[in-house]
Amino acid sequence: MYLRELSCTECDRTVTATELRRLCPSCGSPLQACYDLEAIREAVTPAEVTGRNGGMWRFREVLPDPGEPITFGEGDTPLLRTPRLGNAIGLGSLWVKDEGVNPTGSFKARGMSAAVSMAKALGATALTAPSAGNAGGALAAYGARAGLPVHIAMPRDVPAANRIEAEICGAHVTLIDGNIKDCGKWVGERAEREGWFDVSTLKEPYRVEGKKTMGYELAMQLDWTLPDVILYPTGGGTGLVGMWKAFAEMRELGWVTAKPPRMIAVQAKDCAPVVEAFHAGAERITAPESPATIASGLRVPTPIGDRWMLRVVRESEGTAIAVTDDELLEGCRRLARDEGIFTAPEAGALVIACEKLVADGTLATDERTVLFLTGTGLKYLECF
Repeated sequence: MYLRELSCTECDRTVTATELRRLCPSCGSPLQACYDLEAIREAVTPAEVTGRNGGMWRFREVLPDPGEPITFGEGDTPLLRTPRLGNAIGLGSLWVKDEGVNPTGSFKARGMSAAVSMAKALGATALTAPSAGNAGGALAAYGARAGLPVHIAMPRDVPAANRIEAEICGAHVTLIDGNIKDCGKWVGERAEREGWFDVSTLKEPYRVEGKKTMGYELAMQLDWTLPDVILYPTGGGTGLVGMWKAFAEMRELGWVTAKPPRMIAVQAKDCAPVVEAFHAGAERITAPESPATIASGLRVPTPIGDRWMLRVVRESEGTAIAVTDDELLEGCRRLARDEGIFTAPEAGALVIACEKLVADGTLATDERTVLFLTGTGLKYLECF
């Protein structure tokens, strides 16, 4: 086991990783896992990792060690070149990483595999989280596989597929009049009292570890090189910060030598707190008064990792951009018509954002660009 400790992403306090942890006990910010990278560098090579059986747990040295992971074989999602869409947009090297083929239909499977595995290993007896959609279904499935009861709060207008999936997997689902922030409040009021361990986005340290495997896997699929640009649909931001963490670890391990990609956060126009804070030069977001978007995964008005996300975008020399709901749905249709990939509305936003950034010169036509499609469109049929 190479996990050394957990450190605060803001105040640098460190705590042990041998018990259930949530936020930093000093300042209430997210914690991150720290590994003995020197020992890992001596223990395993990129070629050995590539030659292992598939799934995200092939990267086990840079993941927490739960003993026996709770897994459905998540990871190994395809990296696909999209030449027709790229030509239409004006990019000579456009790729998509299709996370919609994961178990439970989204990238949330990666995070929940790591979080549920560690929660069970460290003694959790019941799990809870608020969810605007895919996270709830994933938590319900992984909780069922772990044999742990699950309690989920969802907005009343959550996509039917997400609610049904969670209920079918045995989770106790409570529908809330409001958004993900209101669901988080419901969970916060009950978790400690009822003895439920809260695995909300960035409120425990291991969902981000599962999500960071997207970065490791991307590098592996590109023969341990990195793209120039990544566009990422940004709600809670775990995947954004997780991949940036992965790129830093890989450089320290010597597994990649290239400059990390520019990270571009994409949000919906009527719920774009990260976009607005980035362009205002702010270090914290200001929550929108009436957050609204058909892309439920982007309807996150108060992400707890806002400072972390903004640092990633700036450190990577990236940017942030918002598109309308009509535009993101059109992005889904264009990707499906041009390339045969039916993606979720959150990821459809990337198509239009990419086109806008090429048009204004932010993206050069020869830059190798990857769009992260975070879920399948099959869970959002009512949107279309």
